[in-house]
Amino acid sequence: MAVKQTAGRDALGEFAPKFAELNDDVLFGEVWSREDKLSLRDRSIVTVTALMAQGLVDSSFQYHLMSAKKNGVTKEEMAEILTHAAFYAGWPKAWAAFRLAKEVWKDEE
Repeated sequence: MAVKQTAGRDALGEFAPKFAELNDDVLFGEVWSREDKLSLRDRSIVTVTALMAQGLVDSSFQYHLMSAKKNGVTKEEMAEILTHAAFYAGWPKAWAAFRLAKEVWKDEE
């Protein structure tokens, strides 16, 4: 089950209340909670791949890597996901993604 998200309201609630609402209630509330359509694990894989493809390997990418791990994606699976995506999204983007993924799964080395 998806966790109640408050990051949008916490970070942008006063500055951009509608965006914060959409982030917390729609994206994380409605979309991520549709586990009968797609599991949290699969959503995490899709999200990590989409962010990597855009070159968005920032703190939000790291958050989604941690979520993927929490949702059952193993270190070996993430390595395979990023390797596969590298051929479609770009080699430098994969290098950047691997740097963060290594940090998230460092306890398994």
